[in-house]
Order: sequence, then C-alpha cells, then structure tokens
Amino acid sequence: MRLAELSERSGVSTATIKYYLRERLLPPGRRITATQSEYDAEHLRRLRLVRALIQVGRIPVSTAREVLAAVEDDARDQLSRLGTAIEALPHGPEPDESDPSTAVGRRTATELLRMLDWRFNLEIADGFPAFRMLVAAIAALHRLGYACDTAHLLPYAHRAEQLAVVDLDLVEEFGTPAEQVEAAVALTVLYEPVLLSLRRLAEAEESNRRFGTGR
Repeated sequence: MRLAELSERSGVSTATIKYYLRERLLPPGRRITATQSEYDAEHLRRLRLVRALIQVGRIPVSTAREVLAAVEDDARDQLSRLGTAIEALPHGPEPDESDPSTAVGRRTATELLRMLDWRFNLEIADGFPAFRMLVAAIAALHRLGYACDTAHLLPYAHRAEQLAVVDLDLVEEFGTPAEQVEAAVALTVLYEPVLLSLRRLAEAEESNRRFGTGR
C-alpha cells in the first residue's frame, strides 16, 4: 500500500507516519520511485503498537524506540526480550530513600515475594522497576497509616498470579516471537486501564451489596 492508504487503514495521519519514520519507530517502506515507497501489513501492525505506546501509554519517543529495539532483537531469548520490553515501560514513582517508610516498604515487599515462592532474585530486586514501584507503593501506605503488611498484600499477589496466567495465555496466541513481544507490550499498556476500571466497578457493586438498598 502507499502512504495515503497506510494512513487511512491505520487511522494515523500521514504527517505522524512520516514523523515515526524519521524517529525510526517505523521501518522504512520499500522504495518504488525516487519519491515514493510501498508499505505492507507489517507496517500496519507496527503502527498499532507505536500508537499503543505513545498515545495510550504516553511514553516518550526515546523509550518507545528502546521497546521496539527489544521487540526486534532476535539474538535474545524470548524471556529476555519480553523482560526488556516490559521494563522499558513507565513504572510510576521511584522510592524516596530519605523516607523511613521506604525501608519498611522494601522489607515488606521482599518478605511478600519470599512467601509467594516466586523465582525472583531478591538479591538484585532493586534493579527491577516493578519491584521499586511496589516498594514505593507500600511505603506510601505505611507513611499514611494504612494496612500494608504481608497478610493484607497476599490476596492481591495471588490474584496477580492468576492475571499473569491470563496475560501470557493471550500473548501466546500470537504466532511469532516478535509478535508475542509486541502483543505483551501493547496489552500491558492497553489492559491496565481495563483492570483499573473493572476494579472500581466491582468495588461499586460490592459497596452496593454491603451498604446500599440493592437498587
């Protein structure tokens, strides 16, 4: 397809597609004349991923480029590609090391993972953005006086395990390793708002059961 058709089928303006090409977020098309190139279904799929990263995930172009590099790096094994791609996504605030609650958050997060018996290297845990985000979240709960011990956190962790199985089952429906990495990134970005929305709706339903009139 030509650029105009790629724009029409993807819903992305030609100016934005040209910007993505200049920023190397989209591979160049096949040159057919001195001024025109041809694009295919791979470009259409990549555009969907780039839109998920930048427009929905709101990540910087430089980070999107890093994620896409991991997607394309077939020299890595699949676990490494998935990990690199997901870790490049935004993860929320970093722990405040000047806050005494951060030490509590780190101890609690470490103990929680030990209780779950996940194959997670706790000696290098702080190198993982998701672990640091967990530490910061627990520290905030502790600082404000809300329950944040392992007994309260375990039910959330067990449900996260179940969600991880659903996530990876969905990712494995895609055919090639590259498509699976792309899907993991896109679905991480796109499904997190779904999970947040469903949680709040479920809380509204449960609140109505407990405190409402049933209407």
